Amino acid sequence: MGTAIVTITIMPTSPEIDFVPVEENVARLVQEFAGEGDRKSEIEPVAFGLKCLKYTFVMDENLGSPDTVAEKILAVEGVQSAEVSDVRRAIG
Repeated sequence: MGTAIVTITIMPTSPEIDFVPVEENVARLVQEFAGEGDRKSEIEPVAFGLKCLKYTFVMDENLGSPDTVAEKILAVEGVQSAEVSDVRRAIG
C-alpha cells in the first residue's frame, strides 16, 4: 500500500463558532488516528458569513478508511458535519 492525502471538510453549528478549540480537537483526533505526519488546516468562507474548516493530513493507506476519524470529529462541540471531501494517493 502507499500514502494518502485526506481532506476533511468540517462545518460549524453556527457562524459564531470559535474555530480554535474545534481545530485543536480535530488535530488531536487525527493524530490518534494517523499518528504524526504532515497536516494543514484552513478556514474557508462558504456563504453569508459562514465558514468551514478544511483539515488535510497524510496517512498510511493500511490504516483503512478515514471515515472513522470523520465520525469521531462529529462528536466535537460546535461541529455540525464532518465529511471526507478528498482522498488522493501521494506520489513520490
